[in-house]
Amino acid sequence: MVGRNRFRFLCGVLAVLAGVSLFHVLRSYPSPHPALATAGIFDKGTPDHLIGRITTIVDEQGNMLSMMARNAYAGDELYTCEGRIYRVARVEGDRAEAKFMGMDPQIIAYRELYAGQNVAVLKNEVAQQKQSSFAVYHTHSDESYVPSDGTESIPFKGGIYQVGKTMVDRLKGKGIQVNYDQTPHDPHDNNAYVRSRRTAANLMKTNPAAIFDIHRDGVPDPGYYRANINGEKVARLRLVVGRENPRMSANMDFARRMMTAANNMHANVVKEIFVGRGDYNQDLMPTALLIEAGTHTNTKEEAAKGVSFFTEAMPTALGIAPAPAAPTAPGVGVGGRPTGAAGGAWKALGWILGVTVVGGLGFLLISAGNLENFKKRLSGFGKEFTSYFGPRRALRKRLGKHDDKRGGNTPEVYNPNENEKLKDVRDELTKD
Repeated sequence: MVGRNRFRFLCGVLAVLAGVSLFHVLRSYPSPHPALATAGIFDKGTPDHLIGRITTIVDEQGNMLSMMARNAYAGDELYTCEGRIYRVARVEGDRAEAKFMGMDPQIIAYRELYAGQNVAVLKNEVAQQKQSSFAVYHTHSDESYVPSDGTESIPFKGGIYQVGKTMVDRLKGKGIQVNYDQTPHDPHDNNAYVRSRRTAANLMKTNPAAIFDIHRDGVPDPGYYRANINGEKVARLRLVVGRENPRMSANMDFARRMMTAANNMHANVVKEIFVGRGDYNQDLMPTALLIEAGTHTNTKEEAAKGVSFFTEAMPTALGIAPAPAAPTAPGVGVGGRPTGAAGGAWKALGWILGVTVVGGLGFLLISAGNLENFKKRLSGFGKEFTSYFGPRRALRKRLGKHDDKRGGNTPEVYNPNENEKLKDVRDELTKD
């Protein structure tokens, strides 16, 4: 009886630890009033798009990997369209050196998934049946394209709006509802993300399948983004994910899916995924994404074409058009990075169970006082556990055999002592 009480006490402790773990997991999800949260990580004096100042990311051999009009920090990551992962190790001025971390198994898995199917053009009836919608807005509403707009910046009405409208028109042409908020958020500083958060929060009230914040880069070389795809001049895209975000893994998985789905339809229209310091309001939902459509020295038409190609893959990547279930990457189990909300829930559950087990072992270690006593208690706990269930199974088996005899045709020799013991067993089992 004492052993059973100790067992139940330990179960109670583990349940409490699980409750505390669940509380902390739920706290990581966004507030029911997301517009009230602040983008405190941004510094008003350090905008993320720096016209005239370029950061170049190189590998350990000095080969250029990427360039962008934004600051890079140690810990930032770059995912190429082929699935190569690089992590920034150190930054010296405008030069960031990144270390090759290997191939991303999830990107490889998505590439195989989309390469193995014919991504059909979305039909109107499919979109209407799903009743899905998308949301589009612009945090940096002044961004423009010099060859088309005559300047790199037009306050409150930049050329970026025409690029965003390309996505909107493309989706509406397929019968998909799109909520396009054209609220300006000037001036062009990082407090623009604080101002645009209210816009994004309002768009979320429409329950969109995904929300896109469309930008353009500021590197002076148009050739860095320009490509010939399907016989057309196109400004390729970069997808940006903020790493200072509790839902970053879900946003990152969405970026992987979008990049591989789009590149399967139109060869490498998405150059890369950059994971940088910030959150870019992506904590609002797991399918929030920042897109950079070319740079200010590309034409607006090139950028619009790149966005148009990207948009074609959106329904399939989001499950509006028929598509196989999301794959599990080779060597990655259920506890890997989540694919959307359901993946996040399973990851959270696994985390809770893990913390519960670790917490329970920690409790035993603290109460034991030293490692030797901890080993003895752990051994004792195992014995109590098996002694609690093992004999009961044996008794049930024994009782079952006895009942079989009673119900069969085999005559039984009556033993009053044996039957009294079995009666006690039945009474004990009935109590539980």
